[in-house]
Amino acid sequence: MTRPTLLLLLTLALNLSAQAQISHGGLPWLEGQSPEPLLLPELDLVRLSAEDAVTDPHKDIPWRYGVEHEVEWNAEDQGAWTVEQDHMVWRMAIDGSASTCLALRFSTFEIPKGGSMFLYSPDGTQVIGALDHRNMKPWGGLSTDLIMGDEVIVEYRQPLTVNQAPALVIDQVVQGYRTLGGWLDARGPGDSGDCNINVNCPEGATWQTEKRSVALILAGGGICTGALINNTANDGTPYFLTANHCLGNPQNWVYRFNFEAANCNGSNGPSNQSVSGGTLLVSSGQSDFALLELSQTPPESFDVQYAGWDASGTTPLNTVGIHHPSGDVKKICFDDDSPSQQNQGGAAVWYINEWEQGVTEGGSSGSPLFDQNHRIIGQLYGGFAACAGAVNNGGADWYGRLSTSWGLGLQPYLDPLNLGLEIWDGFPDGAAVYNNDAGVNITDAPDGVLCGAQQIEIEVTLTNTGQNTLTSCMLEYSINNGPTLQQSWAGSLAPFQAEVVTLPPFTPASGENNVEVNVITPNGVSDENGLNNATTTTFTASEGPTYTYTLELVLDDYGSETTWSLRRFGEVLYEGGPYTDGTDGELVSAEFCLEEGCYQFRIEDDYEDGICCDYGEGSWTIVDPNGMVVGTGGQFTVAENLQFCADESLGLPLLDEKPLLAYPVPAHDILTVAWPANQGEVHVVDHVGRTVMNTTVFSSQSTWDTSTWSEGAYLIDWKAPDGTRRLTRISVIH
Repeated sequence: MTRPTLLLLLTLALNLSAQAQISHGGLPWLEGQSPEPLLLPELDLVRLSAEDAVTDPHKDIPWRYGVEHEVEWNAEDQGAWTVEQDHMVWRMAIDGSASTCLALRFSTFEIPKGGSMFLYSPDGTQVIGALDHRNMKPWGGLSTDLIMGDEVIVEYRQPLTVNQAPALVIDQVVQGYRTLGGWLDARGPGDSGDCNINVNCPEGATWQTEKRSVALILAGGGICTGALINNTANDGTPYFLTANHCLGNPQNWVYRFNFEAANCNGSNGPSNQSVSGGTLLVSSGQSDFALLELSQTPPESFDVQYAGWDASGTTPLNTVGIHHPSGDVKKICFDDDSPSQQNQGGAAVWYINEWEQGVTEGGSSGSPLFDQNHRIIGQLYGGFAACAGAVNNGGADWYGRLSTSWGLGLQPYLDPLNLGLEIWDGFPDGAAVYNNDAGVNITDAPDGVLCGAQQIEIEVTLTNTGQNTLTSCMLEYSINNGPTLQQSWAGSLAPFQAEVVTLPPFTPASGENNVEVNVITPNGVSDENGLNNATTTTFTASEGPTYTYTLELVLDDYGSETTWSLRRFGEVLYEGGPYTDGTDGELVSAEFCLEEGCYQFRIEDDYEDGICCDYGEGSWTIVDPNGMVVGTGGQFTVAENLQFCADESLGLPLLDEKPLLAYPVPAHDILTVAWPANQGEVHVVDHVGRTVMNTTVFSSQSTWDTSTWSEGAYLIDWKAPDGTRRLTRISVIH
């Protein structure tokens, strides 16, 4: 069925933003009329079972759970459009013919702001969504997680006031014939081999940090496993490690986190924490690895961990695997012996002769192998280990070696700071595997520019990251690369407890200041883990005149699209955003401590529709120390800029009766400037605050050659001997 004529007249021009399959609240309108469902073919379970009997034992291919059907369904030719509650609503139903689950892939997923899409089971007990413009990708498509059962309804709606139409094209439907972990007619969820161990069994108690990095991969109709992996910047970049042999198109994959049973005997877990889409960064069959970057950082509510790694090639004492066998809830396995370094299928691998506890299966491919220090040393390539009833069959497994992957393109991503390290711990939580280990972070220090000469105190958070109770340690610190100072600490911190320590006050120097703090000798012995012992901070202080400006930012309903910065000479002094959504009308205030000089304020909206006025009455205003408005705005597309100068002339008149005139504007090769008086100091800055000219004029007019100036906007600041000022903005084009 076709959409109404009204929607045929709407434009399809949409702005794209890179977001992940994160739901944005709301519920579908279940009372709406669903159209006649589109039918998928009946499954040939006998043939599929025979094929799987051959392929299931092979871990060097993804484990199959569903059949991929290529289709060409869109919102114009399939489904039905209706008008409901002042909205245009499109629904399409798909009947999977006794399938266990259904997943969709949109080759085109373009939704205007204000539109929402849901996928749900007919009874409404399972819902994916709302998916909206924040879920769109640079590549234009979107893959969805699973709806269990044999029917799914797609519902899209947008207010009648929205004058853009969606572009929705489904090009693949995955028709599941197994549940994740079981057969359609013989096994149910949680029925991977009996010798598998849930990650939340007592055996996994000391691996609760690392398990948070592991995710199940839905790759079309196949299953693999992978893990988030940390980098030396500790910045939460969502790098994701899996196996090269799992590769197809990671943009079309869904990465499901925290799919695990809550206890040792559980057989199912939450399936609502997934990210859709990733980009392949580097891969190689020489160690069967692939490093991806997810399309969006998993949100804080997912509580993920970025696992540490060891690329040294040192043979570990023992190893642990965390994985999703047969697409089941998260499992754990243990090898109490050292693996050997071998080659399998032309790849450099760690060879696990036999698992002492637990096992891997198809679907575990790409899962991380951890050493005794809880760091990743490889990812599952292949093997024959499997369950034989309640015990494993004694078969071997092999994992591509991270130490080999390091030189095959992994190093630039995992060591972006080029520290030359081959070992790095996880983020945000380290591994609790050291007896005596203390960590330190500066958690309270000046931010931006510190106004005036004054004594300050630096606060440091001391954390016990060891197994033993921390009773003493020494803090060593230096200020501006000066002599090393010491402050002892004594107390009682249980593992992973923290305490704030305040360093003695000091007066910072004018200009840039840096403070470095190190923690040593926990419990009077050498620290067993040196990766978390140092922390630094940098800030700027000014002894000369400073001026406090205030930013008053009123958010619209999509604060996640808003960011801003204040720069001087191209250097970012202050910045803010993105903010949370659903905060229309919320006021955000920020104070700027500024030295004498000129600055550029820039506010951006990554959806390119500003912060006013279609989705809230957002605005921004900068006020000087005297309460005068320096600039204001909010109605823009991509960005809005303001240039202003701060100095002792604040509050003085700007000689309105004697204006500063510049012509022609825009200038090409010649610019003429008429000054308000015959003497003044002139300062010219470009659009990012860089000085173009500093001079003194002794005439009523100047003519400048602008043929060598870059195209763009400039601010001319003229100041008379008595402190009165005049500003004007010009632009140059060639």
